[in-house]
Amino acid sequence: MSSASSLNHFPAVATHLPAVPSLSFQALFTQQLSQLASKVGFELKYGDKADVFAKIKGLIQDMITKLEEEAENDATEKVFCDKNLKETRDKKADKEAEIEKITAKIDKMMAQSKQLKSQTAELQKELTELATSQATMDTVRQEEKAQFEANKAETEKALVGVKKALKVLNEYYAKAGESAAHAHGDMDATATGIIGMIEMCESDFSKGLAEMVQVEQTAVRDYDQQSKENEITRTTKEQDAKYKTKEAASLDKSVTEYESDNAGVNTELNAVNEYLRELEGRCIAKAETYTERKARREAEIQGLKDALTTMESLMEFVQVKSTRHLRLRSSK
Repeated sequence: MSSASSLNHFPAVATHLPAVPSLSFQALFTQQLSQLASKVGFELKYGDKADVFAKIKGLIQDMITKLEEEAENDATEKVFCDKNLKETRDKKADKEAEIEKITAKIDKMMAQSKQLKSQTAELQKELTELATSQATMDTVRQEEKAQFEANKAETEKALVGVKKALKVLNEYYAKAGESAAHAHGDMDATATGIIGMIEMCESDFSKGLAEMVQVEQTAVRDYDQQSKENEITRTTKEQDAKYKTKEAASLDKSVTEYESDNAGVNTELNAVNEYLRELEGRCIAKAETYTERKARREAEIQGLKDALTTMESLMEFVQVKSTRHLRLRSSK
């Protein structure tokens, strides 16, 4: 739509018009501007010729005002989008960092709990082995003690018998020697040999008994010492196992609590992500960016302002021509 074609409805005026700046609406490619162009065309074709320019001017001015309001609203929307996108993305990053931190704690505590449980299992195994070893020692000690007591009783009995035999022989040979000292010369030699042999047996039995007692005392001392050490080891390992079991249970409880916290933060993160998707759909996922819309709208507003300026020039031109025409008619 040009100024020339627009003024074809005013033949008396159009014949006197010089070339005027183009009022092309090629830039009016939005629906609103297309509607404006239709209204302008309607006014030029069917409107009251007396105030057609005023009406067109008003239409253009209204459209400029509307576009400026839309531009202001769009700028406000951009501020909203920039602010909320930044805050939501920051919150998302915070939640993700919090989840990462909690997850790291959970992984660490689970690893510590697993290690403690493994150590506890090893302690239980060692305690079982220690109990088995102590039971074996107890059995062996009981067997050794029973054997010692039997051997000791037998040796003591034999020693008593030997001593009694030696006493009898000594008394016998003493009496026999007094009654027949000359007749029993060979008997003295024999008696001496027998008594010496029995005394040797007595000595062997006494020595064997002493050694037997010594071995038993050493065995008892070693057994008592080892049993005491085993008891200390058992108490230490049991306390250690008890502590590790308690610590592992505490860690497992903390893991459960942190997993609950993690689930809560994940729920919050899901809500943040959902809101972020809505924001991005509202603020980003558009065919035309804010910068493009701003540039287009500024071009539209400037085009309308140029058209308005041209329209005002035309109105002044038409007024001047009308005045001259009236004067010419009056002069005739």
